[in-house]
Amino acid sequence: MRFYGFAVAVGVLSLGACAGGEQKPADTTHVAVDTSTTTNTTTTTTPAGSSTSGAATMAPVTGATKTVNMVGDAKGYRFEPANFTIKQGAPVKFVLVSGRPPHVAFDPATIPADVKGQLDANMGTDKMGELSSNMKMNAGESITVSFGNIKPGQYPYHCTPHLALGMKGVITVQ
Repeated sequence: MRFYGFAVAVGVLSLGACAGGEQKPADTTHVAVDTSTTTNTTTTTTPAGSSTSGAATMAPVTGATKTVNMVGDAKGYRFEPANFTIKQGAPVKFVLVSGRPPHVAFDPATIPADVKGQLDANMGTDKMGELSSNMKMNAGESITVSFGNIKPGQYPYHCTPHLALGMKGVITVQ
């Protein structure tokens, strides 16, 4: 019993020292903040003579939109169609039909380094990370990915939460 009383007394004294000890005056130092806007942009000139910014921006789309349904039902989770071919520059619209929460992601390890930044930018601002859209929660919600400025090749994609259930596919760009 004496030990508990001693422990309580030490605790009270410690708190009293913190609360009743010497207090420093509030820091009233003012810091000047530069509010001017400065943007450093690297500009390169392409052989054709046009300029491009060092940071990728969303590329414009060309051609017809390919619609892919994101489905989760008694048959499982899947993209319909999962594997398809599009022309370079075409947009792909992924629409939640049923099940949740799916999203669209590209594995950075499978995307060529010279394409990664552009594809990431082409996913827009509705993202939760690099090459990964936000989760879609309600039927009808969608994400559109532009394949503008994306070189021909195969681009595997998937839904991270449902990858183990086989929700994946490949987009072939011609």
